[in-house]
Amino acid sequence: MKFLVINGPNLNMLGIREPDIYGRQTYSDLEKFVSDACRDAGVECEIFQSNHEGSIVDRIQAAFGNIDGIVINPAAYTHTSVAILDALKAVAIPAVEVHLSDVSQREAFRQVSYAGMACIKTYMGLGFEGYRQAINYLKNYLEGKA
Repeated sequence: MKFLVINGPNLNMLGIREPDIYGRQTYSDLEKFVSDACRDAGVECEIFQSNHEGSIVDRIQAAFGNIDGIVINPAAYTHTSVAILDALKAVAIPAVEVHLSDVSQREAFRQVSYAGMACIKTYMGLGFEGYRQAINYLKNYLEGKA
């Protein structure tokens, strides 16, 4: 079983950008956490980060036929990208949405998640742990246990 973990814009700035919201751990820390969580779950994973919407769409499309599940933190594109929504729907690979912060408790413009409309579940406000929960849920879902 192989998962693609996608991280959107500005996540490469973890530890620098708004540490009061996102914490002081870095993107490298997140990559290690995700790799360890996938290993612990017994799944292979590929981790991808981009600040560019088209690159994220291209990577989702390239997953078709090669990836069993997607964990996606679309970051700011959560609230704006119909293109990412359409890409997720086009490939029809089960996907789980993750957000480090609880976007439901943030600004009004963050209350709509386009990507979430194509996802089977969303985790938010759990920091890095949300990724572990998403990976485990997705594995259980694909094994018919969720």
